Amino acid sequence: MIMQRRFPSNPNPVIQASAHPQCLDFEPPFKPHWHLEFCTQYEEFGCCDQKADNMIAERYWDIIEQLETAGHDLCEDMLKEIMCQECSPYAAHLYDAEDPHTPIRDLPGLCHSYCSDFHAKCRHVLRYLTVNQLLLDTSDRDVSTFCSIADLPDQDYCYPNVLKSTDLNSNLGQVVEDPKGCLQLCLTEVANGLRNPVLMLHSGDETHRMFIAEQLGFVWVYLRDGSRLEQPFLDLSGEVMTTPWLGDERGFLGMAFHPKYWDNGRFFIYYSIQINGKVEKIRISEMKVSENNMNVADPLSERVILEIEEPAANHNGGQLLFGRDGYLYIFTGDGGKAGDPFGKYGNAQNKSSMLGKVLRIDVDGSGHGGKQYRIPPDNPFLDDPDAYPEVFAYGVRNMWRCSVDRGDQVSRYGKGRIFCGDVGQNRYEEIDIIEKGGNYGWRAKEGFECYDIKLCHNSSLNDILPIFAYSHHVGKSVTGGYVYRGCESPNLNGLYIFGDFMSGRLMALEEDKSSGIWKERSVCMGDATTCSFPGLINHHHKFIISFAEDEAGELYFLATSYPSATSPSGTVFKFMDPSRRAPPGKCRQKPLPVKVRGKKFPFIPRERTVLDTNEKPTRPPPRKYKPSPKPPVSGSQRRPTTTAASVTTMAAAAKPKGKPPPTKPIGRNKPTSWKKTKIQKNDKDAQIKKKTVSKKTKEASQKAAGVKAVRGKAKPRTNQRVSENLNMKQSSNSLINRINSQRNKQQKEAAATPQTSEKTHPTVSNQTKTNLKIKNTKQQKPTQV
Repeated sequence: MIMQRRFPSNPNPVIQASAHPQCLDFEPPFKPHWHLEFCTQYEEFGCCDQKADNMIAERYWDIIEQLETAGHDLCEDMLKEIMCQECSPYAAHLYDAEDPHTPIRDLPGLCHSYCSDFHAKCRHVLRYLTVNQLLLDTSDRDVSTFCSIADLPDQDYCYPNVLKSTDLNSNLGQVVEDPKGCLQLCLTEVANGLRNPVLMLHSGDETHRMFIAEQLGFVWVYLRDGSRLEQPFLDLSGEVMTTPWLGDERGFLGMAFHPKYWDNGRFFIYYSIQINGKVEKIRISEMKVSENNMNVADPLSERVILEIEEPAANHNGGQLLFGRDGYLYIFTGDGGKAGDPFGKYGNAQNKSSMLGKVLRIDVDGSGHGGKQYRIPPDNPFLDDPDAYPEVFAYGVRNMWRCSVDRGDQVSRYGKGRIFCGDVGQNRYEEIDIIEKGGNYGWRAKEGFECYDIKLCHNSSLNDILPIFAYSHHVGKSVTGGYVYRGCESPNLNGLYIFGDFMSGRLMALEEDKSSGIWKERSVCMGDATTCSFPGLINHHHKFIISFAEDEAGELYFLATSYPSATSPSGTVFKFMDPSRRAPPGKCRQKPLPVKVRGKKFPFIPRERTVLDTNEKPTRPPPRKYKPSPKPPVSGSQRRPTTTAASVTTMAAAAKPKGKPPPTKPIGRNKPTSWKKTKIQKNDKDAQIKKKTVSKKTKEASQKAAGVKAVRGKAKPRTNQRVSENLNMKQSSNSLINRINSQRNKQQKEAAATPQTSEKTHPTVSNQTKTNLKIKNTKQQKPTQV
C-alpha cells in the first residue's frame, strides 16, 4: 500500500510517498549475511537468510516430487518465482499482511496478466501452495474470478509489478523518507516511571547492564531482560542539591565508569551540592563498587576529586566521560545567569577559571599540592601561567551531553572524536567536535554569529566553528547525542543523532567525508504503517533530556512529559530503523552472567504501541510435503504406454516435456550447493535398488490383485483436504479396468523374469523408489545455517 500523508498547509492534501519494505515476520528486511543459493534474486536485500532460503528450497523440491509422482507438468519456473516471494522485501504487501487482524495469504498477490498465464499452465500446482478453498474451487471453474481473487487491490504490489515499480525500488534498503525528506524512525520503550532520568550508561564489563541516573541522586541497575533491580546502585539523594521546580538544572548530573572498571570497580560522579545553605558547588568524586555485590556501590568509598563554586543556579554543565586516551573529561558550564557576565571577558574566555571549560585530568594517580589527580603531560596550556593546567578546551557556554565516537566498525573512521551539544543564549544552538586547545567562541559568538561584538572582532579569538547550528525557531535547548555505530540498524551508521529539550525535536547530521561538512538529516517518527511491527511506537515525550548508547552500540534517548526532578514521567526509548535491519543472528550478544541479590521488577511497558500487544503476525507455519506413491491418474493426466518393455519407473514416467527442473540441493556441513544434479541421486538410488530387487520381486509376485495395491497408494500425503481421494471419486469403471489390466500384466512379467533390470519391473521400482525417497528426504535436507 502506498503511504500517504496529509499536510494542512499544502493545497494538494494528498502526497504520495515511497512505501516502506516489510517482511512477513513483521520486521524490516535486511541484507543477508551470506549469499542465497535458491532465491538468489533476493540475496542483496530481502526477507530471507540462508536458513529461510533452504526451507523454501526444501518445500519446493517436495512439491516437485509430488508433481513427478502425479504425472503433472512441473511448472518449475513459475513455482519457484511464486515461492520465492516470501523473500521479497515487500513480502508483507505481497501477502496482504499489513493488517494483523486478517490472516496472511499463503499465495502472494498475482497481477492479472501473470495470473492468467499461471492459470493456463500451472493451475494444478495450486493444491500444493494453498489450502484456500475458494481459490481451489474457482481455479477449476473460471479464470477471471480466480485471478480477481488472487490479485491485490493495490497494483503496485502484485507480482510481478512489485519488481517494476521505480517508486518502490529506487531506494530499496535505504532510509525511509517522507515527502519532505524526513528520516522516519520508530522506537521501542525500554524503561519508564523515572524521575527526570538525566543519563543512561553501561559499565563496559560485558554484562550489558544499563545504569540509569535520576536527577534526585538515584542510580538504578537495569538488566539485559529489561528488569530493574529493587535496590539502587547508588543513592546520593541526601547529598545532591535539587528542587521540584520545573527546569531546575541542579542535581545529579554526570557519571562515568573507569575504562578498567571490570578490574578496579571505580566510577566517577558529578553532582550539585550546597554548603551551609548558601554556597553552591559542583562536585566531582570517585567511588567504588561494593566488594560483596556487583550491583551496589560502596557508600563509604567516595573520594572528592574536585569542587568548583557556582555563582548562579543554572549552567551547571554535568558531563563526565573517558576519552580513548584513558583520561577523564569534565564539561562545566559558564556559571549561569545570561550572557556570561562574569569579569571582563566572562568565565568561558577566561582560562584562569574552570567554568565554561572542557577539563582533562588523569585519575590514575595523585598530583602535586594534594590534588587527587594528575595533569596529563600533553594538556595544551601547561606553559600558560594565566591558565589552569586542567583546561583542555574553552569558550563553551553550557555543554549538555557529550559522547565519544566508537568509530566505524570496519574502517574505524571517526574513532575517538568527542561530540557535544552546547546550549545557546538567545538565537542559536550548536554541535561541536572537541579539539585540544580549541576555543569555541562563547561569549564572543553564539553559533556562527557574533554575540559580543567587541570580542567577536578580536583578531586573537581564533575560535573553532560548530559543525552545525540551528535557530530558536527549531528549538531552544540542544541535547547532544551519539554517532550511531550499532549493528541492528545498518542505515543509521555514521549518523550523529541528537535532539532539542524544549521543542522535543529529533535531528541527525551526516558527514561528507570528502569535505568534512556535516549536513542535516531531519528525523521524524514513522507513521502507523511504517512502524507496524510488534512492540514499536511512533511517539515520545516532549522533553528530551539525554541520549545513551548501550554496550552493543545501539542508541537510546531519555525523555519526560513533565520536567521536574520529582515527577515519575521519565521514559527511555530505543531507536529502530523500520526500512532495514541486520541479518537475523548477526547482532546477538553473549553477556556475562550477573549475580543478583534481592528482588527484580519486570519491565511493564506503558506507551501505546502501533500494534496492540495482543496483535501478532498470523503467518501460518510452512507446510511440509513428503514424497508419496503414485496416485491414480485421470485420462487427461495419464501418459500413454504401449508395451511392457516401454514402461519405466514412476519418476521416469512422470518426467515432463521440455527442460528439466532445477537441480535439487545436496549437502550437510556447509552452505548448500545447488549445482549437484539429480542424476547423482538417481544413480545412487539405482545401486540400492539392484540389491533389493530380488526380494521385492518375490513379494510382488505373491500379490493376487493390483487394484488393492493401487488404492492403497492413491492418497497423496499432503495437507490438501480438498484433493484427498479426488482422483478416486472421479475414476470411472473403465479407467479402473485399464489400470488393473496394465498392473496384472506387469506383475506377470515380473514373476516370469525375476533377474531382469528394474526398468522391466515397474511395480518393484515404484516400491523401492518410494522407500528410498522417504529415506533420502531425511538424509539430504539442505543445510540450514
